[in-house]
Amino acid sequence: MMTTPHIAILDDEPEIRRILSDALEEAGFRVTAFARATEFEAALNRATPDVCLVDLGLPDRDGLAVVHRLALESGAAIIIISGRAQVQDRVTGLELGADDYIIKPFEPAEVVARIRARLRKTRSDPPRTTPQTARFAQWRAEFDRYVLIHDQGSEVPFSHAEGEVLRMFLESPNRLISRAQMQQNFGGGAGESFDRAMDVRISRLRTKLGEDPKNPRLIKTIYGAGYIFLADVTWT
Repeated sequence: MMTTPHIAILDDEPEIRRILSDALEEAGFRVTAFARATEFEAALNRATPDVCLVDLGLPDRDGLAVVHRLALESGAAIIIISGRAQVQDRVTGLELGADDYIIKPFEPAEVVARIRARLRKTRSDPPRTTPQTARFAQWRAEFDRYVLIHDQGSEVPFSHAEGEVLRMFLESPNRLISRAQMQQNFGGGAGESFDRAMDVRISRLRTKLGEDPKNPRLIKTIYGAGYIFLADVTWT
């Protein structure tokens, strides 16, 4: 029996919380709303929502810091909802681990649609009974802990969003993965926003894998076609 998805809202504006709560509850979701990061994070210690909607302009905490902590410490999908419309703000949010970025003012129906897309992707993820550790090149990826471990012993954490992309590559090594396939896998809408989100996640993965950005060895860009992950992969 499928449980009702739980959506957490973190926004200090009462009207925004009301609009989102009404739309999400009408769509059949269970909703909990918070005005302050301290209350939100205390609740996360008791239970992890399926999706977190996070505003960046919070009164008691830097919203980006909240996003980064969520990405590293929880398995929840993260959608930023913010009035910050600059490209750099969106890029930073995605780099820190957000799965999506919605600019205020927004249409509640669009927020509901984006959440449903993320939940469809989550349900299509491999179950925990499948292997959670992959070996490739000089690395071991442990998806149950969201960490990359180098043969020399160093550990590099990765976010939930980065882990989705990494798993996609590791499950299809030495094969071209097109933009269209990525869009289908991640439930994103076509367009510049989705492409930029993927580019940011791949750039972050390259950095964590110690790749030369001008000449990456593992994650190769095939211009006009997509990406190829060039390594043999063993799952355990």
